[in-house]
Amino acid sequence: MELRIESISKRYQDRWAVRDLTLSLRPGILALLGPNGAGKSSLMRMLATITRPTSGRVLFNGEDTQESPDCVRRVLGYLPQDFAVYPNLSAIEFLEYIAALKGLDSRRARVRIDELLALVNLTHARHQALGGFSGGMRQRVGIAQALLNDPQFLIVDEPTAGLDPEERATFRGLLSDLAADRIIIFSTHICSDVESIASQVAVIREGKLLYHGPRAVFVGEAISLEGAYLSAIAAAKAC
Repeated sequence: MELRIESISKRYQDRWAVRDLTLSLRPGILALLGPNGAGKSSLMRMLATITRPTSGRVLFNGEDTQESPDCVRRVLGYLPQDFAVYPNLSAIEFLEYIAALKGLDSRRARVRIDELLALVNLTHARHQALGGFSGGMRQRVGIAQALLNDPQFLIVDEPTAGLDPEERATFRGLLSDLAADRIIIFSTHICSDVESIASQVAVIREGKLLYHGPRAVFVGEAISLEGAYLSAIAAAKAC
């Protein structure tokens, strides 16, 4: 399995969100770091085929995701930073709806939903309306919906925001278990997430890739790199 990003750029009116970014990934966990506004979320939306790049292309197992978006959509799990829910639906109703959108068989979906609600510690709240959930509970629903189809390619934007330390550790353990045969990209500002599970680190700033390589090398040597990383370097070194 391989994800190849070839000279991808995204322009919004007079601003480049992502600029000529090239990256190649195989199964494992990539931590995507960078200051606010660096282009992380724009990159993730293009990889998830939600927005189209201005130039460049993304290949998943050799297939162009612009020409054949289903090549990645059918194996994708995605948790955006601005994850929204239908407040009048219960947790189980919402997950059943997402499962139907993903084309899961209803019997398989019911079993999978039960497993995931237990995993994210929401079994007790399965019939409660999402509008009454706390921010952390909604984030756990978001994690569950991203995992519904047992994705081969998982994109999660700030996945542990709003989770307590125990919940964060559980989710990190889950990602680690999944990483052997899946490509996982996650962005985070929580240093323990990077230290605990990331095998690779990519740093972007102003839409440009500044570093891609092993996490241990980056954490060990980032201080000697160009100071333009700003908060990204500070976050990594704090790990």
